[in-house]
Amino acid sequence: MNRRTLSPKVRAATLSSLLTVGVALASHTAAVADPVGETGTDVASSTSADDSRLESVTDIDDRHLVLEVYSASMQRVVPVHVQRPADTSVARPTLYFLDGATRSEKTDVEEFLADENVNVVYPIGGENAYWTDWKNPDPNLGVNKWRTFMTEELPPIVDTALGTNGINAVAGMSRVGTAALQLAIAKPGLYKGVALYSGCANISDPLGYAIVTLSMDEYGQGDPANMYGPANDPEWAANDPYVNAEKLRGTELFISTGNGLPGRYETLDGPHIDGSAATLFRQVYAGGSIEAVTNYCTHRLADRLTELDIPATYSFRNSGTHSWGYWNDDFHDSWPVLARSLGL
Repeated sequence: MNRRTLSPKVRAATLSSLLTVGVALASHTAAVADPVGETGTDVASSTSADDSRLESVTDIDDRHLVLEVYSASMQRVVPVHVQRPADTSVARPTLYFLDGATRSEKTDVEEFLADENVNVVYPIGGENAYWTDWKNPDPNLGVNKWRTFMTEELPPIVDTALGTNGINAVAGMSRVGTAALQLAIAKPGLYKGVALYSGCANISDPLGYAIVTLSMDEYGQGDPANMYGPANDPEWAANDPYVNAEKLRGTELFISTGNGLPGRYETLDGPHIDGSAATLFRQVYAGGSIEAVTNYCTHRLADRLTELDIPATYSFRNSGTHSWGYWNDDFHDSWPVLARSLGL
């Protein structure tokens, strides 16, 4: 692997040329070579308005790399894994896939998109914090300003460093799917397409708040009161995709869920069960119960979008639990919608 550290001196020296490239990219009229892939090409001036910056680039192979991005809002470096397009000779769009840490072991997203002309970006670290801005620092999760990172800090850095065409989509599973919708309502138009797999859009009603609390207890280990305040705080409604569904107008939407009943992957040889009866039991009962709730949430969201006359593509499966095998299938099914939003 080849790691390239970007010094402040080099960053300053190349600012003018990179701004020129940025203007060309914004117009979507100029074909560009691959900035990251070209030896000697400076990307040190990849910054955002709040002085977040690209610290270094580590080449994994000719298609994969890791961007180390300093977040000014969180004062930490965030690793961002990238799969480059099949053809980098012209500017390409970007799919942000929020389940970054589990992409290789749980899904075949990289293999499925290997022949596609899209930058696939996997930021790491915000999964347990719902990729949102928290009102207060948390004893376990620290300072969380992930909404700022995903809407203000990371996209301009990615666009400059990878030579993108500025068109984005975002996808996620379960609580991270909820986060994908939250990012879309936080900055309408930034993400042209959103895919939600088995997520609950309602976070401000009692059921939605209970799901967030359960998620924190099970995975995040953070205090939900530090996220948006106590359950009656207006910030919960302000960040609720169901309440703010109007802000999804004009966004290509793919929304899927099972109904909690055992299906094709509830077997000992199912994905990630590995012959374990205990794992299968948990997937059937715990995963089935959670998916039954997300099924209810998803139908409520569908009713809300229909009421607002906002179109979406739905996949309501007649079986299936809250588990990766179904989400991998859902991703495959969602790709035509995401591709359309990306102009592919």
